[in-house]
Amino acid sequence: MPASPKRTQRSAPEPHELRKTAQSFGVDAARYDRTRPPYPDALVDRIAATGSDVVDVGCGTGIAARQFQAAGCTVLGVEPDARMADFARHTGVDVEVATFEAWDPAGRTFDAVVAGTAWHWVDPVAGAAKAARVLRPGGRLAPFHHVFQTPSKVLEALATSYRRVAPDSPFDARRLLGSALDTYQPLFTRIADGIREVGGLGEPEQWRFDWERVYTRDEWLDQLPTLGANTQLPPASMAEILDGVGAAVDAMGGSFTMRYTTVAVTALRTTAS
Repeated sequence: MPASPKRTQRSAPEPHELRKTAQSFGVDAARYDRTRPPYPDALVDRIAATGSDVVDVGCGTGIAARQFQAAGCTVLGVEPDARMADFARHTGVDVEVATFEAWDPAGRTFDAVVAGTAWHWVDPVAGAAKAARVLRPGGRLAPFHHVFQTPSKVLEALATSYRRVAPDSPFDARRLLGSALDTYQPLFTRIADGIREVGGLGEPEQWRFDWERVYTRDEWLDQLPTLGANTQLPPASMAEILDGVGAAVDAMGGSFTMRYTTVAVTALRTTAS
């Protein structure tokens, strides 16, 4: 595997280095599974057309894995949080507990390596190298992420609550007040650069799927504690944030429309060696 690129000095760690946050979602796996949105069927079908043997990296509770199963695929999940893995197993997903970088494929190969809103927790170079190792020739690496354009009034309420209850948190909801897709693009660029860094994978391309979902006040407040910035907050702080955001949604009539863009960065396995 090629060596990782040299790291330049920076003030904050990369997402894949935040292991405590990456493995915090299992604190309430049932809520996570209940509230996190699924992925566009068109995306699942396009990836499944590559082949039926899929490994789902950071499979969580199995949201994406079950969609691929419904599309006719055989899915193996790789998930570092044993609580999330246990939940996924109870929904019919075969899961092995490990980070993708440390996971032992034991000689197995696959038609597709996918990751649903999870590849940012994977080292982009080591992850691409592992994918190239386990993909069959012509197989597809396809990590994908939801990008959600939250209404400004909801974001402003979230930012105000955060400044009050978690002033030292690195999360700043105000940075999402512009184009969420522009905010996430550096992540997609890092994924593509990681793919280019290793051998055996073709030039990455970016797929985009736009869709919308209406959230009621209760539905959004149910999902909010599952977001990465919130999973480690004390209950009293989380309650205060929910009160502030809930008031903002009430002022909007009790519901709002979330505009989603689901983006995949994908490349094909080009050689057998």
